[in-house]
Amino acid sequence: MSGGDLLALFVQFATLSLLSVGGPISTLPGMHRFLVLEHGWLSDTQFTASVALAQAAPGPNFLFVTVFGWNVGGLPGALIATLGIVTPSTILVLAATSWVHDNRQSRIVRAFTAGMMPLTIGLMLATGWLLAQPFLIDNSHLLKLLGMLALFGATLLAMLKTRIAPVWLVIAGGVLGALGLV
Repeated sequence: MSGGDLLALFVQFATLSLLSVGGPISTLPGMHRFLVLEHGWLSDTQFTASVALAQAAPGPNFLFVTVFGWNVGGLPGALIATLGIVTPSTILVLAATSWVHDNRQSRIVRAFTAGMMPLTIGLMLATGWLLAQPFLIDNSHLLKLLGMLALFGATLLAMLKTRIAPVWLVIAGGVLGALGLV
């Protein structure tokens, strides 16, 4: 990668960092557009595999960004992508936390908090749709896809109708996945 490419990578991930409400995974569609569609640095398969590899590995939730950087630019790309996704949002959070804490009862803080929920949900749905694309295209995964959708529906129903702690639902989904049932 040239210096200009590394700068473009940093600027893109820094911009996405400021939009990553709910974590960087919510900005996967923007990363996909930049890395796969605009620059062709990764294929769809490489993109999805990078996310899956990073999410399966222990470590921070944004590890997939480092894997993207590594895949497109080696060590410099990994460092630039990681700094890009972490630095702006960290600075913003540190600056805003004190102000929000001091003004938590104000109308603007309450409105902002209420407005972020549908935005976060929408970004997460877009991410889920993007990651589901390989399963939707290849019919050999149809049974697993239906199992995952059933598990999603059961989890949603359990969250809405019971007082079961979400951690137990996550554990149950993990056990079903480990057994190969979904």
